[in-house]
Formats: sequence, C-alpha cells, structure tokens
Amino acid sequence: MKPALPWWRTERVRAGLLSLLILAVILGVWHLATLPKAAVASSGPALTPEQIEYLKLMGKDPGVQADAGTGTSGFPTLLQMGRTVREHLSQPFYDKGPNDKGVGLQLMHSLGRVGAGYLLAALLAIPLGFAIGMSPLVYRALDPFIQVLKPISPLAWMPLALYTIKDAALSGIFVIFICSIWPMLINTAFGVAGVRRDWLNVARTLEVSPWRTAFEVILPAAAPTILTGMRISMGIAWLVIVAAEMLVGGTGIGYFVWNEWNNLSLPNVIFAILMIGLVGMVLDTLFARLQKAVTYVD
Repeated sequence: MKPALPWWRTERVRAGLLSLLILAVILGVWHLATLPKAAVASSGPALTPEQIEYLKLMGKDPGVQADAGTGTSGFPTLLQMGRTVREHLSQPFYDKGPNDKGVGLQLMHSLGRVGAGYLLAALLAIPLGFAIGMSPLVYRALDPFIQVLKPISPLAWMPLALYTIKDAALSGIFVIFICSIWPMLINTAFGVAGVRRDWLNVARTLEVSPWRTAFEVILPAAAPTILTGMRISMGIAWLVIVAAEMLVGGTGIGYFVWNEWNNLSLPNVIFAILMIGLVGMVLDTLFARLQKAVTYVD
C-alpha cells in the first residue's frame, strides 16, 4: 500500500495552485495592457482629437486620464474594476427605479425565470423521456418532431412568444422551457432504454407492478443519465436567459448588461459578465454534486 501524499502534494491542491497561477497571469496581462502611456513632450498634444472624443463618449475626463489610472485604450484598469466590484457588492439589492437596480436583484429576476421555465421543462421532459425509452413505438412516432424542433435556436422562438404571449417575462420563461426540454428528454430516453434487461426480467419474474418497476428499478438505474441531461439543460437555460433579457428588456442580468453598455459603462459590463459566469459555475457545481450522489460505482 502506497503511503498517503502530504496535503500540499495532492492533485486537488496542485490544481488549485495552477488555477491561481493562471489567474495571476491573466491579471498581470490585464494590468500591463491598461497601463497609461508615458506623457509626451509638452510641446505637443497628449491626445489626438479622436482619442479625446472617444474618452468623452466613454464617460471619462481626458484631462485627468493619467491620474485616474485609465489606459489610452479605454479599457478599465484593475483599480477601476476593484472600485466597481466594491460598489456593486456593497449594495447588491438596492432599487432606485426601473433602470437602476442592484446586481443582486437583477440576478434574482433571471434565476426566477430560469427556475420557472426549467421546472416546466422537467415536468414534461422526464415523463415523456420515460415513455420514449420504454416504448420503441413511441420513439419512432416522436423522433421526427424531436429532430425538427431540437436544432432550432431558442431565440428564434422569441418573436413568436412575444406575439402570442404578449408579456416579456413570460416570453423569457417560454424560451427557457423550449431550450431546456431537449437535453433532458433525450438523456432520459437514453438512460431508460439503457437499463439492463436482466433487472427488468427479474422484476417481471417477481411480478412487480409497472409503477413499482419504474420507480424502484428503472429510475435509480437511469438517474445518472437523467441528471446529465438536467445539468446540460441548466447550462443552456442560463446561457439563453441572458440573451433573451437583452432582447425583451425590463429586468434581469441580461438587461443589466445591455443597459450598462448603453450607458457606456464598460466596468459595469465586465462585472456583470463575471457575475454571470460565477452563477453559472455554481449552478453547474450543484448539478455535478447531485449527479455524483446518484451514480453507482460497480
């Protein structure tokens, strides 16, 4: 038996250190890329008229550019991003009107829409996936419809949803529903169809009822595959709701990104992008842990 490695030599610790190193490199490149250029000779202008106009459009004062730590590229520096992060995280749930809400409120609106659409998709996709996986006849009957509807971009449904539902929030929920249903449906059908025949034959031999067979034999065996589909669907749902909220406006993290871009606030846009990524990572981690919990190792 091999002796246990010290904690600092374990794979998890080494992976964490490598991640920190990569993060340090990224931040270092960012810092170097946004450093203000050296001042030119006093006899000539520091900036061209085009650069001055651009800085004004970005909401910056060309006269105090160097003092503020802003690079001539117009991209925010790490100092500016630090101030932006501190400002948003200090009051994440403030509400000062339709176009001025904290990032926490915007994320809650987006997560609410994702949760509603995702739950509706699961309520339809999982039972239907069971039926498809257990019946070749149902599979052959529904397969043409699945193959036609599955490749359609979720955002392509938005104009139809807005026309028929006539509500931006409900239209966003519909988009989540229509994009979340396919991975769950296909993976559920695949998992149910892949259950070992021996287990089903034993259930028939013992005269176990169909409902009990479904819940005590098929569902536990297909659970890892079903959770895989649910995990994929959640990633797609979170991806789509951001784009949908940019189109319909109102509330949500997607609308927050678009509104801050219209306000020419690039630090706020970058902060929102980071928050979208962090929330997506948390959601994926939760499903990964749930998938691991239902996976049986032979």
